[in-house]
Amino acid sequence: MEQNNYNGTLQKPVGSGFNAVSTTSDVIKEVDLNGKIAIVTGGDGGLGLEITKTLSKAGAAVIVPARDIEKAKLNLQGIANVEVEPMNLTEPVSITSFAEKFLASDRQLHMLINNAGIMWTPLQRDSRGYEAQFSTNHLGHFQLTAKLWEALKKAEGARVVTVSSSAHHYSPVLFDDVNYHTREYNKFEAYGQSKTANVLFTVELDKKARPFGVRAYTLHPGLMLDTNLSRHLTFEDFVTLGAVNADGTPNEEAQAAMQKMSKTKEQGAATTVWAATSPQLQNIGGVYLQDVEVASYNPDAYDSNAGKRNPGGTFGVAPFALEPNAAQRLWVLSEELTDTKFDVQ
Repeated sequence: MEQNNYNGTLQKPVGSGFNAVSTTSDVIKEVDLNGKIAIVTGGDGGLGLEITKTLSKAGAAVIVPARDIEKAKLNLQGIANVEVEPMNLTEPVSITSFAEKFLASDRQLHMLINNAGIMWTPLQRDSRGYEAQFSTNHLGHFQLTAKLWEALKKAEGARVVTVSSSAHHYSPVLFDDVNYHTREYNKFEAYGQSKTANVLFTVELDKKARPFGVRAYTLHPGLMLDTNLSRHLTFEDFVTLGAVNADGTPNEEAQAAMQKMSKTKEQGAATTVWAATSPQLQNIGGVYLQDVEVASYNPDAYDSNAGKRNPGGTFGVAPFALEPNAAQRLWVLSEELTDTKFDVQ
């Protein structure tokens, strides 16, 4: 019987024993990564840096592709077994060059962590005219995973972990105009679309890759108030998010709620590290994780408006992010937009 997470078939907690306040140190305890190789996009800053530190400390060799090589080397200084290579997720040639160099080393790839991303940006486009959030958060990682497929397959037990967000609740993938050529641009919707794409990609990748020993996971890391991902927000945006009242006074109830659910970087990176390394997930894949656990799934209780009011996120995964036709359609569209045939065989 074929196993996949279409329509949330596998979205059931596994009893991890961890929770929202578990840290990277908690989940990596007793995990030995000596001899393992990981690639972590965005691994030189924010949650990615915490992920890199944790995997390295457990014995893994970590490759960090970065746009700014010198900045990355400075941020990663003192961390053992780390390599830095040039790559830009919105530049297809640089993705291919990075992947080809790795493949030429004839190494296996045990963990590909698609962590890098941008959030809530003003309308920007890459050199192909693609909307930047969709290009960076989804298309770049789709192409990177495709180009590294042979190294993943060679590992005979690799994992692909793609960091999504509870903000995927803001929007399904808008197939009729993913790049906002005709519709009015909305930064929250565009970010939500890119994060839904992360989930759909994971569902379809795991279905295709499982016979080759490669499993895929996606996740909501949690709300971190000490990152710079929200640097593009205006006053009106904070009103939209409910953090500030229209008269400029703080929404104390909302801010208190955000403070309560806020995580440290060690807590925020824990679910990604768990997804990449835990033996508890050995026989399951294609699932959406949250708080170091497989998120529960209740499509009957789904309320998109409630999800939008609470981007910090306790709402699990949206039904449209697990829909089979959307997952299959996104795969084909991603191949077309990246000019990359991803034959999983």
